[in-house]
Amino acid sequence: QVQLVESGGGLVQPGRSLRLSCAASGFALRYYAIGWFRQAPGKEREGVSCIRELGTTYYADSVKGRFTISRDNAKNTVYLQMNSLKAEDTAVYYCARNSGPLYRTNWHEAPLFESWGQGTQVTVSS
Repeated sequence: QVQLVESGGGLVQPGRSLRLSCAASGFALRYYAIGWFRQAPGKEREGVSCIRELGTTYYADSVKGRFTISRDNAKNTVYLQMNSLKAEDTAVYYCARNSGPLYRTNWHEAPLFESWGQGTQVTVSS
């Protein structure tokens, strides 16, 4: 059974860091691109970052320079290191694997992903 499970969320103060994990089971993560998305209350789901099979990475402008995506194929896990967190980063964070070709122009489009995890809540507040 294909499954992605997110973990690592929590409540942190502005300026602090969190590392999210996306653990895959039922398939070899090395053959897929993995995307991180987030959804805040009342807002649409938005693409945060993506890492392709060979390591190419993409980031939303809002997180560029603060977030870093990485993958450990041996552990079948993708990570999202989030530094200098801001209140506007508050959201439920989801990971998913790609279901179609991804490029610089479309990596942030949720319909191109499948097998979504259940999400992990990140709250940035003082």
